[in-house]
Amino acid sequence: MQITAQNIALPSGAGSIQVHRHGDARAPAVYMAHSILSSSAMWSKQAQLLASRGWHVVCADTRGHGGSVAHEAPSSMQHLVADTVAVLDALGIAKAHYVGLSLGGMSGFGLALAHPDRLASLCLCDARADTPPEASAPWNERIAIAEREGCAALAQPTLERWFGRDFLDAHPDTAQRLLQVAASTSVVGFVGCARAIQGLDYLARVSEIALPTTLIVGANDGVLPQAMTEIHGRISGSVLEVIAQAGHLPNIDQPEAFDAVLMRHFGAPA
Repeated sequence: MQITAQNIALPSGAGSIQVHRHGDARAPAVYMAHSILSSSAMWSKQAQLLASRGWHVVCADTRGHGGSVAHEAPSSMQHLVADTVAVLDALGIAKAHYVGLSLGGMSGFGLALAHPDRLASLCLCDARADTPPEASAPWNERIAIAEREGCAALAQPTLERWFGRDFLDAHPDTAQRLLQVAASTSVVGFVGCARAIQGLDYLARVSEIALPTTLIVGANDGVLPQAMTEIHGRISGSVLEVIAQAGHLPNIDQPEAFDAVLMRHFGAPA
């Protein structure tokens, strides 16, 4: 069943946040946050699925990504956490289930630590909770490229890192759509979010998270399976789900397996 989305722009301290709502606004809310160099469009399949099962799904474009405008770059995860809370406040949502991937997962840790009363559960995907020096260093080069050539110069290398060449060649329509989204990301938005990633420092505190938590990671996503296994060991009662033959965006390259895990998180059949 196709669920019609409502698109609205909400003011923020940095510009405006584009929000896409799916389903009945009176239903329990699910907030979905995306990766850097992407947009809430990456969640379109899962948003439709959840809305068709009776959820009110809120997908927001991060500052400077998708339809959101950033006149000022976020310099820390706390800025992105504050944006999420501002969206929930503007929509009158007291509490939401939170689904975040990569950058969205990183800020999700901060949201759970600073505002646990606003969350019903956490589903965090392909995200680490800290950025050690070896993980921080590549972002300096990416920032320099973006400032010199724009985000279009980062689009192809990023997608190849996320999916691998074979997947992109086998799914040209998906590849082109993702390339366009990445290339259209504003430099201000990308640089600010990259700096926020470099300052990520929640690992020592994730043991404080007491919410129902599912951690999802693609088996082929570099060091992240190991990083999320460590996080799983620190969050009491959390569930770790590893998606076979998946990269950094398992909801796109292995959607059926991802959706099954997502539905288990929500206690519903796929």
